[in-house]
Amino acid sequence: MTRTVDHAQDMTTQAVPVARRRPRHSLRRRQALRAYAFIAPSAAIMGVFVLWPLISSARLSFYQSSEFGPSTFVGLGNYRELFADPVFRGDVWRTLIYAVIVTPVTIGLALMFAVMLNRRLHGRTFFRAAIFLPAVLSLGVMAIAWDYLLNPDIGLLPQWLAPLGISFGAGQADPTTAFIYVMIVGIWKNVGFYMVMYLAGLATIPNDLYEAASIDGAGKFRQFRSITWPLLANTSAFVFIMATIASVQAFDQIYSMTRGGPYFSTETLAYLLYRKGFLDLDFGYASAVAWILTIIVFVVSIVQQVFFSRREVRY
Repeated sequence: MTRTVDHAQDMTTQAVPVARRRPRHSLRRRQALRAYAFIAPSAAIMGVFVLWPLISSARLSFYQSSEFGPSTFVGLGNYRELFADPVFRGDVWRTLIYAVIVTPVTIGLALMFAVMLNRRLHGRTFFRAAIFLPAVLSLGVMAIAWDYLLNPDIGLLPQWLAPLGISFGAGQADPTTAFIYVMIVGIWKNVGFYMVMYLAGLATIPNDLYEAASIDGAGKFRQFRSITWPLLANTSAFVFIMATIASVQAFDQIYSMTRGGPYFSTETLAYLLYRKGFLDLDFGYASAVAWILTIIVFVVSIVQQVFFSRREVRY
């Protein structure tokens, strides 16, 4: 009897199919395919509108190409012509001067306004909005307004300051002052944007640190030097990199106010790229300028990233 029961149990066990576990690698494969499906649209857009133009521009920089006639391969001819051109060397120099002056001045003013408006002051919201407003306006339109504002013949500022003995000279027509006007407009445009970045950074600093410093007798300047500035290192790294890139690529106010003149005195690499590519229709030369500008931005960004990564703060 016992043998019969055991035999029946063995037959039942053999008859019931054992559920097979799906291999883990198939699950991972499905998850990977699902992830690639989500990434595919963005990757396609990046490939069409970023990667392919970069490749085409790099290829075009080795050709003598214009709107008329076939393209001719010239190798490094565009780059040799570029570095032999005194206008290009002057544009590189002006681009660096613009970045060296505009970047620290803009960031310094942005930090000053952020520290001032981070306190509980009457009308704080109004002043924040007023300083930030130029960042959301079209720089091309505002540059035209500044052009009329600084015009030595009909401008408001020359008329207001003339009784004080302050003369604007020939204004944007003067090669010695036109570049200064362009830098002033660039600073005015970006101060509000970077101020908001610093306000966001200031909001992350614990108030307990300032209270403890006040108890120890530290004044406002000492608190800024020992607490605010060190703990804003991460925000400053982001702001410096963004501001430097924006300065190296300055174009809008130059196009609207001076068109690179007079006598190329306000022309930068970005405007040289526009002039060669869209006015002279020398696409090969313009592509070479674009890649030189890209290399400058890349090198400056890497240097700043390495510099600020050593001063990263975690708290």
